[in-house]
Amino acid sequence: MATYGFWELLLGAFALMLIAEGLLPFFSPPLWRGVFERAVRMSDGQIRFLGLASMLAGLAMLVLFLH
Repeated sequence: MATYGFWELLLGAFALMLIAEGLLPFFSPPLWRGVFERAVRMSDGQIRFLGLASMLAGLAMLVLFLH
């Protein structure tokens, strides 16, 4: 198995994130539009909480799957 450096792994992770982010608008533009419209109406605190929850979920996944 090949060994990859930090920047290769980071670029690969970014590419996978872009693929995941593009799935909903590609397969269901009306649903994506509704999600986006609801997000625009959220307060800064709600958006920050979702960002924090997302980061903690990602960190937990890294810890569980890489160690």
